[in-house]
Amino acid sequence: MQPIGANPWRGEVTLTLNGRPFVLRLSLGALARLEAQLQVGTLVELVQRFETGGFSAADILALLAAGLEGGGCDFTASDLAQADIAGGPVAAARAAAELLARSFALPEAKDAPAEGAGTAPGSAP
Repeated sequence: MQPIGANPWRGEVTLTLNGRPFVLRLSLGALARLEAQLQVGTLVELVQRFETGGFSAADILALLAAGLEGGGCDFTASDLAQADIAGGPVAAARAAAELLARSFALPEAKDAPAEGAGTAPGSAP
C-alpha cells in the first residue's frame, strides 16, 4: 500500500494520479538516471533548468517518473503520461519543482528551537 502523507524530511512530495495519492522521492540512483535521460552534466544544471523556467513537459514527466520510482511505485513513464494528474499540468510542474527542491534542502521546521535555545546553562550558543 502506498503511504498517503509525504515526509518532507525525506524529500517526499505527494501527487494524486488517477484519483490515488502517491508519494514521490528521488533516490540517488533515480537522480543519476535522470541526469543521463535529460542530458545534463550535473545536478546543478538540472536544478537551474527548473529555477529559470527552462524546463519542458518531458523534463516534468521524467522527474515525476523518477520520483515515483524512488517512492516505490511501479508506474512507468508511459503510465504517467497517460495518467489523470490532479490539478493538471500546473500541479505536475509544481510537484516536480518541489520534489527537486526538497531533495536538496531541509524543510523548515515550524517548531524548531530559536538559535541558541536548548544549550546548557553556561555553555556557548
